[in-house]
Amino acid sequence: MKSGDPELKSELDAALHARSELGSEYEPALVESFLEKVEQRLDSTVDRRVRRHLAEQRVSTARGEHTPQPLGHFGERYGFGIISLILAVPLSAIGASTAGTGGLIVAWLGIVAVNAVHAVRNWPWFSHRPGRTGSDWED
Repeated sequence: MKSGDPELKSELDAALHARSELGSEYEPALVESFLEKVEQRLDSTVDRRVRRHLAEQRVSTARGEHTPQPLGHFGERYGFGIISLILAVPLSAIGASTAGTGGLIVAWLGIVAVNAVHAVRNWPWFSHRPGRTGSDWED
């Protein structure tokens, strides 16, 4: 417990004093009451931190600053590339069997173009569009 929290310390002192006066039969109720107060304090601290973090994100978005993408987008970035390479095999076969070498070249130009657009959309200068918020949680 932080020594800088006098209110919680006084609550603990009061609970210990009440236990000594009331006896051990009231100990579970006193402990439960104290833990509820600690839980309320933790909830208010977490709520305050979440509100501060959301406010910082809104200010950053309003200023037009780019926040780096979290590392959780690894699957999206590389998964898309892997799936496009898997789909490239039948597309190449269809293009080559239908139109020969020209069909094969067109199929691969399409695959490269789709992957290029997907890669470019994550660039900072491209992904920030006016009127779009930086979070999926905001209305």
